[in-house]
Amino acid sequence: MIIVIKPHTPRAQIDEVIAEVQKLGYDPRPIFGTEQTVVAAIGDERTHHTLESLNALPQVETVIRVQKRYQLVSRESHPADSIIDVDGVPVGGPHFGLMAGPCSVESESQLMQTAHAVKAAGATILRGGAFKPRTSPYEFQGLGSEGLRLLSLAKRETGLKIITELLSEVHVDEVAEHSDILQIGARNAQNFQLLIAAARTGKPILLKRGISERIDEWLLAAEYIMAHGNPNVFLCERGIRTFETATRNTLDLGAVAIAKKESHLPVIVDPSQGCGRADLVRQMCKGAVAVGADGLLIEVHPNPAEALSDGQQQVSLEGFAQLVKELQPFLQATGHST
Repeated sequence: MIIVIKPHTPRAQIDEVIAEVQKLGYDPRPIFGTEQTVVAAIGDERTHHTLESLNALPQVETVIRVQKRYQLVSRESHPADSIIDVDGVPVGGPHFGLMAGPCSVESESQLMQTAHAVKAAGATILRGGAFKPRTSPYEFQGLGSEGLRLLSLAKRETGLKIITELLSEVHVDEVAEHSDILQIGARNAQNFQLLIAAARTGKPILLKRGISERIDEWLLAAEYIMAHGNPNVFLCERGIRTFETATRNTLDLGAVAIAKKESHLPVIVDPSQGCGRADLVRQMCKGAVAVGADGLLIEVHPNPAEALSDGQQQVSLEGFAQLVKELQPFLQATGHST
C-alpha cells in the first residue's frame, strides 16, 4: 500500500506514520519529495492488517491500495483462462457451457421432457430449481427433496450434468449429493457463511451477481469461495436492478467483459433472469457470446404458459433448439466449441 502524506508535513509527524506502518507488520519505504512525502508499505495485504485505518491520522492525505483485494480470483495470479471440470464436462477457455432447463422442477414428466429436448439440441448441463426463492410466500416454492430426486433421475436417464440452487446451509449436503454444480442465487450472493459451506463441498459453484452488487463485490464473493479451498467457481451475470421497467432486470454485458479482463474464472450469462422476457432471450444470448461469455444458463419449459414460476421468461423446447442453431456462427467466430 502507499500512504500519501499531506504537503509540508513536519518530519516528526512523517516518522509517526512510518512507526505505525512498522507496527502493523509492513516494511516502510519513505520517498521524500520537494513538497510531499509518500510511504510505500511493503507486505502482503491479504495477511496483514489494512493500512486504510491510517486515514485517521491528521497528517495522512490518503492511503492507496496497490494489490487487488481479490487475489485468487484475479488474472494477475492466474493469467490463463480457467477450465472447470464438471464431472467430465469441461467449461471455460474454448469449451462453451450450455446449461438449460426449467426454472422450477414441477413434475417428472415436465423435467424429463425438457431434459431430453435440451440434450438433443446441444445442452450438456440441465438446470432446474428444486428449492425456489420466491418474493411472495404464497408462490410456488419448488418440490424440495422430491425435486432433487427427479434431477438425479434425469441425470441417470440422459447423462446430463445437474445444476440447481442452494438456498440454505441446512441443505448443503443434500443438494451437493444430487448436483454437479451448486448455484448460489442473487439473493445469497453475499451470504458469506453459505458461500463458505458451499465451498467446502468441493463441488463447482456458480455464483450469481447480486441484484445491486458492484463488480468488485461480486469478485470478492468469489474470493470467499476460493479462499476456502475451492477453485472451481463460475461467475454468473444475471442482470441488475436499475430504473428501467421495460425488462425485469438490466442484463449488464459490460460486466461480462470486465469480469473476463479482471478474472481468470469462466463467466456464464443468464439471459432469462437478465431480461425476464422470452422474446428477448435469443438476442441476449448472441450478445453474451459476442462479448466473451463462457456459457449460458437458459430457462426452458415444455409449455411456458403453464409454468409454475417465471413462465414469461422461459423459452419453449422448439425455441431453444432454434436458438442453439442461431448461436453456432457466434460460437465459431469466438473460437468456442460446445
